[in-house]
Amino acid sequence: MMIMRLTTTTIWMAATLAALPAPTLAASLTVKPTDGLGLQTIISNAAPGDTIVLEPGSYAGPITIDKQIVLEGKLGATVLGNGKGSVVTVNAPGAIVRGLRVSGSGRDLMVRDSGIYVAQSATGAIVDNNDVTDNLFGIYLFGAVDSIARNNRVVGLKSGRMSEAGSGITVWNAPGAKVLNNDISFGRDGIATSASKRNTFSGNTFRDLRFAIHYMYTNDSEVSDNVSIGNSVGYAIMFSNRLKITGNVSDGDRDHGLLLNSANSSEIRGNKVIGRMQPVERWLSAGVQSSEHGMPKLEAEDVVAGASERLGPEKCVFIYNANKNRFFDNSFENCSIGIHFTAGSEGNTMSGNAFINNRNQVKYVGTRFIDWSSEGRGNFWSDNPAFDLDGDGIGDNAYRPNDLVDQVLWTSPQAKLLTTSPAVQVIRWAQSQFPALLPGGVVDNHPLMAPVAAEKDRP
Repeated sequence: MMIMRLTTTTIWMAATLAALPAPTLAASLTVKPTDGLGLQTIISNAAPGDTIVLEPGSYAGPITIDKQIVLEGKLGATVLGNGKGSVVTVNAPGAIVRGLRVSGSGRDLMVRDSGIYVAQSATGAIVDNNDVTDNLFGIYLFGAVDSIARNNRVVGLKSGRMSEAGSGITVWNAPGAKVLNNDISFGRDGIATSASKRNTFSGNTFRDLRFAIHYMYTNDSEVSDNVSIGNSVGYAIMFSNRLKITGNVSDGDRDHGLLLNSANSSEIRGNKVIGRMQPVERWLSAGVQSSEHGMPKLEAEDVVAGASERLGPEKCVFIYNANKNRFFDNSFENCSIGIHFTAGSEGNTMSGNAFINNRNQVKYVGTRFIDWSSEGRGNFWSDNPAFDLDGDGIGDNAYRPNDLVDQVLWTSPQAKLLTTSPAVQVIRWAQSQFPALLPGGVVDNHPLMAPVAAEKDRP
């Protein structure tokens, strides 16, 4: 009897399994441009999990990926748009686009025409190792949570007004999205982010742009190990809180290496801003600076005052209404102004930073004293003629980067005519002999005798 029950049960299970549909196996389909079917038709006929591999050649766009597939191109596989809308639109969660050349988007900023557009529904989508050129926006992560754009080469529009172009990679309201190891040039901004959180922007390289990173309303995120070369502004960090800004380089940017406007409670560590002599045409060809995002306008007379070259950036660091930030072990060198500190910025900690060969190390206009040292450790100032008699690496006297004459010059620029006069020299001598005459401002009570090595250079 027991044997009969087991046999009946076994037969029933076998019949049930036979009635279930067979599992769908993921397929890999290799496509040639001459295959006849359009690329969109092939994508529409694919099943979730399939991989479509494109042989070298041109394929007509625009295309839409609405299921979880991998669209992969061999070297030379190109998807060409028709000049309207986005070339590749990704709607499916987990979809992957990699190894393609993508160009030919529309030119409508209002509808975000892009080379590769990742929609809000495409959670976890990956855009990897593509060559995205001559599109209004390069890659647009529009609300795609946990999406990734990595190892892409993005070249934006080279003609027309920079302000009317799109950005290389745009992130809008895409929590957890990552932009990693991309090479971005031309267009408006390298990475533009807004209204997002928990993002990572790391290992990217930027050239020939307005802002390398244009960063707004994006909290609890990381900006690390990026390189900005020869842009108007390196890193414009605005209206954001609790960020980690570490290991970035600004090399020869024009106006600002690092700009913090209403950026609060963040760690800024191990970054490097390097200024260089630049042709004055860089300012003239682009016009004078605007006052966008609180940046002070550069007067035309300052632009043309030099000869054939002018020192840039104008400011290694500009801090505007930014509070409770921690600046540790950064290097700011060869700028017209090392750091411009203004607009009521409170509670910022400065320690271990190196201010090297800036024409003016600090620009600060105020009546109270601000100590730029922390726990007995200040900053290195290349123009500080200090002594260290006890050999502890800390200067024996406090360092004051500005005096009364500096403040007069900043509030009344026409007073520059008097800087070499005997009266001004007497005022500066008197202040050095009688500290009570000092008007307030930045003071480093524990200046370092040597710059601190960047974290990544330490053993």
